[in-house]
Amino acid sequence: MHIHYKITMSMTRKKIVVFTGAGVSADSGIATFRDADGLWANYRIEEVCTPEALQHNRAKVIEFYNLRRKESLTKRPNAGHEAIASMEEWADVVVITQNVDNLHEQAGSKLVVHLHGELMKLRSERNPDLIYDINDGWEQDLDARGEDGALLRPHIVFFGESVPMFDPACKIVSKADILIVVGTSLAVYPAAALVYYVRDKQVPIYLVDPGNPDTSNIRNPLTHIKERGAIGVPQLIAQLKDELTKED
Repeated sequence: MHIHYKITMSMTRKKIVVFTGAGVSADSGIATFRDADGLWANYRIEEVCTPEALQHNRAKVIEFYNLRRKESLTKRPNAGHEAIASMEEWADVVVITQNVDNLHEQAGSKLVVHLHGELMKLRSERNPDLIYDINDGWEQDLDARGEDGALLRPHIVFFGESVPMFDPACKIVSKADILIVVGTSLAVYPAAALVYYVRDKQVPIYLVDPGNPDTSNIRNPLTHIKERGAIGVPQLIAQLKDELTKED
């Protein structure tokens, strides 16, 4: 089953694309593989997040993602997620996220493109378009199979795999009037390259991140808000709402 994102933008409302990374979920208590604590502290990336790991130690990979799902059920959207969702009242908004959690959806965002897959879904190892929701609980059985008879795997883009949603995401970014980037190091490719697909050099880019992501090649007007997502995003969106609704 192919997932098609048909993005219908109005002629008068601003088209805002929000590109998010792990930082937007950090304030919800979701650790990343770069953190020294949390679930990732007990696993090496190459043992649980590569095609080779799935092939050679399937049980460990399934165990790891079961634990991630179990942990994710205790997490809730933070003020950053909620502020992003609130923009839909006065703008046409698409969220493109590197995150595999569903906190954007929980917060109310209606159009969310997941570049790296979705934690609460499984897919056939044989047919990547055969995707299943995990609707009950968090656990995948080790020998769970799809309707094609193939074993199921986490619906996650592992390191070394292609990113099938990258091209659709590029097309969405190319239509943006405003690009907001939240909580990403801009170091994980190809996703980090999305910022270069805005259609012209006048489109403003707003970056919300407490660190120093690499912005050296960005030629668009850039505003860097050095705050965590839960603080900086609501501030930015309140400012944009004030400016854009006054224009109307």
